[in-house]
Amino acid sequence: MKPLAERLRPKNFDEYVGQEHLSSPDSPFRKMIESGNLHSMILWGPPGVGKTTLVKIISAVNYRGFYSLSAINSGVKDLREVIEQSRKNALFNTKAPILFIDEIHRFSKSQQDSLLSAVEEGTVVLIGATTENPSFEVIPPLLSRCHVYILKHLEEKDLDVLIEKALKNDTELSKKNIKVIEKEALYRFSGGDARKLYNILEIICNSESGSEIIIDNKFVAEKLQEKITVYDKTGDYHYDIISAFIKSVRGSDPDASLYWLARMLDAGEDIKFIARRLIILAAEDIGLANPNALLLANACFDAVSKIGMPEARIILSETTIYLATSPKSNTAYIAIDKALDSVKESGNLPVPLHLRNAPTKLMKNIGYGADYKYPHNYEDNFTHQQYLPDKIKNLKFYQYGNNPKEQSTKKFWEAIRCKKR
Repeated sequence: MKPLAERLRPKNFDEYVGQEHLSSPDSPFRKMIESGNLHSMILWGPPGVGKTTLVKIISAVNYRGFYSLSAINSGVKDLREVIEQSRKNALFNTKAPILFIDEIHRFSKSQQDSLLSAVEEGTVVLIGATTENPSFEVIPPLLSRCHVYILKHLEEKDLDVLIEKALKNDTELSKKNIKVIEKEALYRFSGGDARKLYNILEIICNSESGSEIIIDNKFVAEKLQEKITVYDKTGDYHYDIISAFIKSVRGSDPDASLYWLARMLDAGEDIKFIARRLIILAAEDIGLANPNALLLANACFDAVSKIGMPEARIILSETTIYLATSPKSNTAYIAIDKALDSVKESGNLPVPLHLRNAPTKLMKNIGYGADYKYPHNYEDNFTHQQYLPDKIKNLKFYQYGNNPKEQSTKKFWEAIRCKKR
């Protein structure tokens, strides 16, 4: 029997749940699809939010050829065969076929290169699906020829609709007397992932043989704990485990960090995915407390990309331990968010005249660059000067963190600023 998620897969836009910015009748995306004027695109979003379903709906709406490849088990040879077949069929068809590539981020550069001419010439309409940021994983020439559409985690209201559909419309679950009195655990364990939600429902409902099944938070938690091994093998804990990994490193626990790292490596997780998360963590959670962390994390990404498994595990282990045991600071992360909030609130404030560039005589005559103090002309390469716009000249975005590195920097600048008063 097919899994619940497959049995209930939507067949058209009206059955599709969530992603209203793409699926609502008035959305430009849906209008484009229904008009038949397709362009190549990348669908980017986390697992279980409807990427593959959306592709199948696009295929159903548009009467044109359809080819599907998985980046996990397809190579350049498979791509070339599809492209060649499409060129031959072009003699008989007016519309280019759709070429769907699932997990396109797993394609190598050479595999992506082999797609370029076919996409550029309109031999195929490429639709790629990815859970990874295409800016990192799709080569620029191919990315520039595709429009990127972002899909989001499903909201609670969307999950409610999915639960109701499953209990009412599924051929198996509708036969049972199932009552849902609490949904918080379903929300929490599914994490906005429709496939995970349906897997959970199927697991907990199939574990009961009584005439009535009452679903509450305790029941869900207990049943999933019993079935944890089976559930984990589906790969649905991908984002839960990376979350545990990041939080363990952030929490300065090297042992827990290594455990979650081992879980990911044992499951065959993409090592570049792990290394990329370490780069983000080094900047966000360690930051100025130890700027070398970002350098090491970046070197880790470069090294694992060159080396591959199994040796990459050692590089990831070294970097994980270093980051977990490093002093922590999120001051840079907080500071830039404060600055962005200020920009949104204040708008485009004028640049002070003394900070403006004055490449022409006219600009100099109206005061551009006047009274600017060149810091290197002063002792300690510093002099007091206003750099922010007048309206926000007293705002402070950055606060020194309570760690040796930042406190040392703070003392250095306090001494210089005091001397200049």
